[in-house]
Amino acid sequence: MMYQLLECAVALVFGYLCGSIAFGILLTRLAGAPDLRSIGSGNIGATNVLRTGRKGLAAATLLGDMLKGTVAVVVGLYYGESLAIAAALGAFLGHLFPVWLKFKGGKGIATYIGLLLGFQAWWALSAFCVIWLAVAAITRYSSLAALMACAATPAVLWWRGDISEAELFLVLSVLAWIMHRANIARLINGTESKIGRKADA
Repeated sequence: MMYQLLECAVALVFGYLCGSIAFGILLTRLAGAPDLRSIGSGNIGATNVLRTGRKGLAAATLLGDMLKGTVAVVVGLYYGESLAIAAALGAFLGHLFPVWLKFKGGKGIATYIGLLLGFQAWWALSAFCVIWLAVAAITRYSSLAALMACAATPAVLWWRGDISEAELFLVLSVLAWIMHRANIARLINGTESKIGRKADA
């Protein structure tokens, strides 16, 4: 039992270190763009990178934030599902609370998608994308689209019989909603920015 706990702890730390790589900060610095934390929402994710006017950097940040979650899961799966789940949780926490940035990270959506990719949860990943696109097309709110997609993902995983993954993504979805609390407040107040408009969040 102690050995298994140690393995899970190592997987969690490994995942955390993967997730804490701040691609948005690294790529914008290498490109000579402004410090992400000083523009827009101050967030380190791809949406805020887009506000620098560098679409290529935003796409690279999105890909990096996805793949760091995927790598953590794939490596974990090599040693077993329980370690992959620990690594996935660590990667998500690392993105949200990177030690290198005083625990002020992103909101986790790209990493969330990357984790689904790592588990090869194709039904859940497809549902996430379809729901995101549908809600975004109808409402023009990226944040609402992400929240609805996150809310549906654990149910899809449960329906497919992937119970362990469903439980993991339920936790991750709750964390994602918490990280979007400011967006939720603006959605309620009608002040959340829409896709295609200049935004602060």
